[in-house]
Amino acid sequence: MKSISKYLCAALLLFGLTVPAFAQNENDGGVVRRKASSERTRNRNEAQAGAPNVTDRMQSFYENDGLSVSDADKQWMRVIYRHLDLENDKNAPLYFPEEPIDGQENLFRIIMRLLANNQVAAYEYLDGREVFTEQYRVKVRDILDRFHILYSDAKGSSERNPRFVIEESDVPSNEVKSYYVIERWEYDTRYNRLRPHIEAIAPILHRSGDFGGEPIKYPMFWIRFADIRPWLAQQSIFTSDQNNLPTCNYDDFFNLTMYDGEIYKTRNLKNKSMVQLYPDDDARKHAQDSIQASLDQFEKKLWVPSREEVIAAREARERAESGDSTQVAEKNTVKDTKVRSTKRSTKRTSKKVKEPKQQKAKSSSSATRSVRNRRR
Repeated sequence: MKSISKYLCAALLLFGLTVPAFAQNENDGGVVRRKASSERTRNRNEAQAGAPNVTDRMQSFYENDGLSVSDADKQWMRVIYRHLDLENDKNAPLYFPEEPIDGQENLFRIIMRLLANNQVAAYEYLDGREVFTEQYRVKVRDILDRFHILYSDAKGSSERNPRFVIEESDVPSNEVKSYYVIERWEYDTRYNRLRPHIEAIAPILHRSGDFGGEPIKYPMFWIRFADIRPWLAQQSIFTSDQNNLPTCNYDDFFNLTMYDGEIYKTRNLKNKSMVQLYPDDDARKHAQDSIQASLDQFEKKLWVPSREEVIAAREARERAESGDSTQVAEKNTVKDTKVRSTKRSTKRTSKKVKEPKQQKAKSSSSATRSVRNRRR
């Protein structure tokens, strides 16, 4: 009995000394269990069921593009603004399917779902200015009210963490017929390559008035591409009517530039669009083609051609020159033939036409024969 009471006293003493220590650590901010470090993580955990989970590690990976490239390695950059028309066959994967089918959603539905769950931020669309700071962040409620999208507050929504419920039939995905895309082409000296980076995307709403007519384009908002990349990488799509197997995802679709977009602006000192710089259609088309050609040929100009490439280029140039000389000789031959034939025809026409000999006037029947010359 004495040994049992001794152990009980030791246990009580240990317990009495330990509990205050834990209480003191909790009150004084000692070693405690860390809570969620960011509001974004908490919002992801509260997202609706069925949505893909994205961790902070995934988010940081896509924000850094999988590489830690310093600014010292970036020696050249050009910012290109493109207009993606979804009626173009190459851009059709961004529009179809209009309704969710077998877990597949189009791009605009994914964006609206993330905005409704307060998982990504949207920024105000300003004509000629793209500022992605907290000052220009736009509230999702204001977006829904501005474009007349029906919604209701989700369960557990608060002013600090607003979340909304939007019915699938109320998402105007069939009216989003185009996108604005900001590309950032950077030349990395460490890897010696030119890589395009998608900086932001702006969905454009095409809506007709009450009396019909040509639809009016309403750019809705800017959204940073790095913020939505983790979710886009988990949505598989197929890009060809000949192969219905989903072979890539939305992230690959943008990073591999599988889309076709018209250049409507480049970042310049005057901050003017292509229409403002080139009012003439032909001049604007020539400028757009020139910009695209310079981007396509940029990497080829970085490398010294090999011996085989030099020989092939020389042979092609010689063939072209010989072909030109042959064509010139043929043209000269044809020209000489035409000149000779012209001269012959000129000679024939220039000969004098012989005038018919004038017949001697016959003696009249009334004339009398000379008696002197008459035979005797």
